[in-house]
Amino acid sequence: MVGLPLSARIEPDRISEVVEPGRVLGASIEERLVGTVSSASSSLNVPGGGVVPHAAVTGVGVLPTHTRRGIASALIRHQLDDVRSRGEIVATLRASEATIYERFGYGVASTSMSGEIDTRRARLRRSVPAGDQVRLAQQAESWEILRRIALDHRSDRPGTIDRTSGWWAELDMHVAARSDPAYVAVHGPVGSESGFVRYRPIDTGGWFGSSARTVVVDDFFAATPAAQAGLIRFLLSLDLVDRIVMSTLPMDSSLPLMFEDQRAFRVVGAADETWLRLVDVQAALSARTFDDEGTVVIGVDDAVLPHNTGCYRISSHVSGAHRVEKTDAAAELRVDVATLASVFLGGYSWRRLTEAGSVIVDDPDAVTMADRLFRTDRAPYAGISF
Repeated sequence: MVGLPLSARIEPDRISEVVEPGRVLGASIEERLVGTVSSASSSLNVPGGGVVPHAAVTGVGVLPTHTRRGIASALIRHQLDDVRSRGEIVATLRASEATIYERFGYGVASTSMSGEIDTRRARLRRSVPAGDQVRLAQQAESWEILRRIALDHRSDRPGTIDRTSGWWAELDMHVAARSDPAYVAVHGPVGSESGFVRYRPIDTGGWFGSSARTVVVDDFFAATPAAQAGLIRFLLSLDLVDRIVMSTLPMDSSLPLMFEDQRAFRVVGAADETWLRLVDVQAALSARTFDDEGTVVIGVDDAVLPHNTGCYRISSHVSGAHRVEKTDAAAELRVDVATLASVFLGGYSWRRLTEAGSVIVDDPDAVTMADRLFRTDRAPYAGISF
């Protein structure tokens, strides 16, 4: 649930903690740095529980005096070649502008929602687990605990990515630079914690006499239903709080269903989260599993990485085995690589994208087959920004 602002200052003596050597690319004109793009070595969960090498892309920018000159395009294309040379078969980013990255083959692969809990009507159902003990932790000494919890309880949800050492270091710098109060609570016995929440009250100067006293949850990590329940119970127990804002949750979150009055939770927004780039289409398709038995031939066009262009036959068997191979057979469905990225994690259906005009259909039955093969039982979600 963490988004780090671009203005977060990195102390010069700590740059090496945040920036991975060899992964920052720059463009210079007359010895002046005018554009950058960077990435971090990471991994990404794919449907079926597989974990693949992944580049977490960030820091894409060009000086306002040098825009519209193709600098960003050249940097992104060069970066994709570099990512491929490292053996990373996918890349993801968070887009500040939604109209930039599709032309480089990135497609929206997961969506997140934000919501508000009205504490005055938020009574949990009797069937909700009690959870375990929850304790407060000091911000300055909490990072190692939180890192251990996240590492020991990595989710198997498609779209999950690593919280890298550089990510934690930058978060530490960002929190240290803030002057407003912020808190950390962890769930579970010491040494066996299974979740944590980072939260902060906002506009506390106006809390006296207010009926809209608000706490914002920046990071909610629960490895089990018990951890989720325990952390929510803790948040609801905070005195003087009228509203709890959950900054980001998966689209299929069970949290809204925990309340006797489901209107205690109100969805206030949904936004694109993961923009996914399939750097090696065949390797990526081979790494995930498919949900049903059948065969479909998909034609893929990739103008930026032409080695991906071609037709792929996906064959899945009732035993769970599957095969992905390039073929000369005619495509039943034809897409660009960005559209394929959107269906890859299960965040979008083939039928929905077909109705939007993003899929060229040569065999109408193939749409149904592709949806049966690509469907997942959990919505993709990463839960962090970078």
